[in-house]
Amino acid sequence: MESFAKYYGSMYQTVSRCLPGTDMERIDRAVEYAREKHKDQKRKDGSPYIIHPLATAEIVAEMGLDADAILGALLHDCIEDTDASFDEISKLFGPTTAQLVEGVTKLTRANFSSSEEAQMENLRKMFMAMSKDIRVVMIKIADRLHNMRTMQYQTPEKQISKCRETMDIYAPLAHRLGMQKLKWELEDISLQYLDPGSYGEILSYLSAHKEKDEAFMHTIDQNISQRLSAMGIHSTVYGRIKHVYSIYRKMTTQGKTMDELYDIYAFRVVVDTIPDCYNVLGHVHDLFNPVPGRFKDYISTPKPNMYQSLHTTVIGTQGIPFEVQIRTWDMHETAEYGIAAHWKYKQGAGDGSEKDFEWVRRLLESQQDTDAEDYVSSMKIDMFDDEVFTFTPKGKIVPLPAGATPIDFAYAIHSGVGNSLVGAKVNGRICNIDSALQNGDIVEIITSKAAKGPSRDWLNICQSNQARTKIKQWFKKEKRDENIVHGRASFEGEMRRVGLPLSITVDPEVSPQLLKKLGFDTWEDMYAAIGYGGLTAVKAVGKVRDDINRALKLQNQEQRSFLNTKPDTAVKGRHSVNGVIVEDIDSCMIKFAKCCTPVPGDGIIGFITKGFGVSVHRIDCPNAQNRDEPHQAPRWVRVCWADAEDQPFETTLEIDCITRDGLLLDVATMMTTARVRVKEINGKDLPGGRSVFTVRFEVKDLGELDAIRNKLLNIRDITGIRRGQN
Repeated sequence: MESFAKYYGSMYQTVSRCLPGTDMERIDRAVEYAREKHKDQKRKDGSPYIIHPLATAEIVAEMGLDADAILGALLHDCIEDTDASFDEISKLFGPTTAQLVEGVTKLTRANFSSSEEAQMENLRKMFMAMSKDIRVVMIKIADRLHNMRTMQYQTPEKQISKCRETMDIYAPLAHRLGMQKLKWELEDISLQYLDPGSYGEILSYLSAHKEKDEAFMHTIDQNISQRLSAMGIHSTVYGRIKHVYSIYRKMTTQGKTMDELYDIYAFRVVVDTIPDCYNVLGHVHDLFNPVPGRFKDYISTPKPNMYQSLHTTVIGTQGIPFEVQIRTWDMHETAEYGIAAHWKYKQGAGDGSEKDFEWVRRLLESQQDTDAEDYVSSMKIDMFDDEVFTFTPKGKIVPLPAGATPIDFAYAIHSGVGNSLVGAKVNGRICNIDSALQNGDIVEIITSKAAKGPSRDWLNICQSNQARTKIKQWFKKEKRDENIVHGRASFEGEMRRVGLPLSITVDPEVSPQLLKKLGFDTWEDMYAAIGYGGLTAVKAVGKVRDDINRALKLQNQEQRSFLNTKPDTAVKGRHSVNGVIVEDIDSCMIKFAKCCTPVPGDGIIGFITKGFGVSVHRIDCPNAQNRDEPHQAPRWVRVCWADAEDQPFETTLEIDCITRDGLLLDVATMMTTARVRVKEINGKDLPGGRSVFTVRFEVKDLGELDAIRNKLLNIRDITGIRRGQN
């Protein structure tokens, strides 16, 4: 078939060019095997499925990977989509190829667009695959790149889903591996589907200004080339417009239009030696005016993804700023393909492989004591954000995330240094431990044996996942009792804030279900996790809130039936007091408990007070939860609402909201419009721009109360409402 021949020929030429001496007979056997296995399968565009493995293998060959990796790419979908087995592939093409195919298959089954818990597990699988054999992930990136190139054949929903996943996982991963060429293409294609309007606008602008841009770049190219040639420096100079997504990011982060962006041009100067790099830098600064603070030396301090170059931003004679990157050919190869450029599996491993992938092990270790959502978020920070390069007093380089503090520096050295930190010096001067470190800072950590360990506040100060994990581990190990106290207080405070009864956590029927949902064996374990920072009270309550509400609703239904049925049948015709009938008591004083302010429609129960008659509580009132205790049980009596009587009942609502002027007036206006008799209304501001209002008013029944609550929730900046419980 013509399409097969086209893709096979292209793949064959790329392998021959990039990997001369490769056993092509072995490659051909893999092609025929994959072609036979996929013979009945079609791509979305109707082409034979074998086109995809061929294209993936060609991308892998362009990376410079070895024959096993190319075989893995050709066969990467066989186990997943055909009747091929690991053993069969191992027998025909060797165990290494089979392991690569199996590794890619496992990653293919991972869904990075699912919940945080599933996403964390799937990211763990990816990092495990990387730590065992980095080629697995590189084949997967090649697989994703070809799928992105044919994204136009997918449904709109699939396009959005896959492009988001690519931007969240695969493009940043390619960046972390130093594979800039692939990263740019992944980002540009994703943007095309995620924001087609902006993508088209940028392309149209670049097309309209193409001649002017090319003339400008030609002039700069000529100026640099002529100067270096005159100085006897052998070089290759070329300019380019920054890729579409890079321009898009500048527009969105800086809030500018295309007309307002000037630094969209980049020039590369590739030379033979490192001394030539620094010589070229001097000539570039002589030709053009350098922009202060925009020079970076990634040759003496390479990025963790092995990237090396000199970066400088200068301004030409036309007043237009542009970036110049200066590097050797080896550095250029690494900048394009990252770790793949250093691939030497024929000799056993890539150069510096242990050091290069230390960050993978750190990411794996950081999962142990981290909430799923926090892990996914912090993982992206550690993997994908810019870094600063700091130094110990002895000159050792310590790379840290942008915005890192001396706390991050201390824990990057050793957990013992971090745990005994009492102060820090930056460039010889005492500084605050929450100060942001800059590139080139020399940091000295001051420690003390008398230090009491890290503070909980450090969790909000540090920027690296490594430091945060080590701090949490210290609290988990050293301060369990204290963690339980802090955690319990935080959890109970959040429960009260959202209006949930604390008694539900000791309900023998509900408690095990809640703990299972939270992933803990006991409540103390959960409190301890909140205490050391492995989980937040807000997230813990959020996970079980719906379960608690369902359990409470069921309990209310059961108890309402139990409590309200018997009195109705047993006391027909019995006189009610204040709209309530009390079982076995014909007439007595009735008062409604102010702690829960029940209204008709609520499940209720009565408590015989000393000298004040029967106090009526809602069934879910915290003060009614001890009614089964032996010394209290005799004083609790069954009560029920009498037939509808046209009388008002006082109740209270507590309203959570975002602080703003006029909100209290809006609440009062709504109550007046609804003809609600308000007895009292007050409010107070809380930290963090929040406020809480308490409204005491009269209603006829629960239905009227629910209607009022719904109207209140429609008021802007009101975030939650709960029944008052004192």
